[in-house]
Amino acid sequence: QVQLVESGGGLVQAGGSLSLSCAASGSIFSTGTLGWFRQAPGSGRELVAIISPGGSSNYADSVKGRFTISRDNARNTVYLQMNSLKPEDTAVYYCYAQVLRVYWGQGTQVTVSS
Repeated sequence: QVQLVESGGGLVQAGGSLSLSCAASGSIFSTGTLGWFRQAPGSGRELVAIISPGGSSNYADSVKGRFTISRDNARNTVYLQMNSLKPEDTAVYYCYAQVLRVYWGQGTQVTVSS
């Protein structure tokens, strides 16, 4: 069974930073598209950032310039560095991996206070 486990969520003040990590069992990260989604209360799950197997990335306009996605295939880990956090970033953040199938992490809560 493939498992994605997020860590690094928590409570942070506006303007602060958090680093999220997602570790995977197995080596599914090496050839897959990876990403981070988030879901705020009462909202649908939305794409935050994606990164290709080759390392190219794309971001939602709302986080561009503030968030950075990266991957370490040797460690089967994808990261999301979040800077200049805003209350609007408050959500459960989910790790995403797409190879032949789609895999989701359990989610980690990020709360940004103002």
